[in-house]
Amino acid sequence: MSAALLGLDLGEKRVGVAVVPRGTTMAFPLKTIPRKGREQFAAEIEALVKEQKAEKIIIGFPRTLKGTIGPAAQKVADDVKWLETRWSVPVVFWDEWLSTKEAGRVLLEADVSREKRKEVIDQLAAQRILQSYLDSTLNRQEE
Repeated sequence: MSAALLGLDLGEKRVGVAVVPRGTTMAFPLKTIPRKGREQFAAEIEALVKEQKAEKIIIGFPRTLKGTIGPAAQKVADDVKWLETRWSVPVVFWDEWLSTKEAGRVLLEADVSREKRKEVIDQLAAQRILQSYLDSTLNRQEE
């Protein structure tokens, strides 16, 4: 993969951000953005797109356990529909399949304090979403 990518875990209060730097095949946690409003959030992500030279944004899509689109996924879809008109790169939805719960489990196993977990859990969820997308893309290229 030669293009830089951003991955987002959209939450109600915070958004986890991860990045795959250009020329690599590894996603890294980048930052957590507090959500204070759509305009503020849209501008911060667009600034990161430019800073990281990202060519695509991968957004975690929270399907239900049955694989359907529930209220959480519908909210993400509605948010992204509005946000896409303000961002300069394409957006891809990617099934996040319990990424936040998995990130929380990893942090607990690593004995990370509750306060520190709260700071990084959204970033790790974004990293897991982005790495899953990247691995799937790389596997398809190898076939």
